[in-house]
Amino acid sequence: MRRKLPVSWFLLSVIFLTIPLAAQKDSGMTHHATGTFDVRVAPLDPAFRFDDNAITRFSIDKQFHGDLEAASKGEMLAGGSPTKGSGGYVAIERVSGTIDGQTGTFLLQHKGTMQNGAYHMDVVVIPGSGTGQFTGIDGSMQIVIKDGKHSYDFAFTLPANK
Repeated sequence: MRRKLPVSWFLLSVIFLTIPLAAQKDSGMTHHATGTFDVRVAPLDPAFRFDDNAITRFSIDKQFHGDLEAASKGEMLAGGSPTKGSGGYVAIERVSGTIDGQTGTFLLQHKGTMQNGAYHMDVVVIPGSGTGQFTGIDGSMQIVIKDGKHSYDFAFTLPANK
């Protein structure tokens, strides 16, 4: 037998679902950190070996410069045919450093594709991964690769009570 909920529960759920997600979080204003980074990628033994459609595995070692002064280490899985201008990758990296005098760590999750030489990347902070003064951090990072140089624009929020 289905239980009938009072109308007030229905109204509350409709109101809650229509409030933008950003307003539901206890977050401060969005900040931007910009700068450059150096990256070293080295091949690792893959978990699986295939004759075609290979999945490759790499270690990631980065140094961020600019508003974010940090180092990161991580791993990446990639597949496709980069020599033909197409492929995809996923990665997770642990960033440890300082922004505006605040210090801590957080994890970034990457999802990227390249089609006909054009990059499409989605890099986000993994929820709940912040430590130290980055506890509660949320955000996303835009990565720009131009003339072989890497730069970033990191849009992030921290809880308002920080």
